[in-house]
Amino acid sequence: MPSRKPLVAIVMGSDSDLAIMKEASRMLSDFGVPFEIKILSAHRSPSLVTKFSSSAKTRGIEVIIAGAGGAAHLAGVIASQTNLPVIGVPIETKYLKGIDSLFSTVQMPGGVPVSCMSIGRSGAKNAAIAALQILALRDKNIQKRLKALRVDMQKTIKKKNKELKLN
Repeated sequence: MPSRKPLVAIVMGSDSDLAIMKEASRMLSDFGVPFEIKILSAHRSPSLVTKFSSSAKTRGIEVIIAGAGGAAHLAGVIASQTNLPVIGVPIETKYLKGIDSLFSTVQMPGGVPVSCMSIGRSGAKNAAIAALQILALRDKNIQKRLKALRVDMQKTIKKKNKELKLN
């Protein structure tokens, strides 16, 4: 069976971000959505970022998830070079605990939007869910699976509440 072209690109500024960004890849895999994953640095490999950004749409990418730490300009640089939706994931840093990454990702000038998630693993997971929500606008199967995900979360909460009453 030939592999399907990726619909989502997951990019990160460094291989040290992979442990966090795997949360996004897991969620997309669970939904059967094809994706690509790359290391690109806005500062150390700007020409590769430009090549990636300018070719993403023609390669079939529909949504880009970009995770970076510190001076986390990756999502913004990509957003400045494409009209595709870009979802930023701030990565936790050693000294400022990711607040620097958050500010670098969320503080974009008007006209260059980046959707910004929370810092770390939950941000990466939510970035994938946001990407799925975008894809679900035209894919009924993803819509159904997202609804089922919400139902499962509610069932889990109800179960935990029942367990509390038994104790």
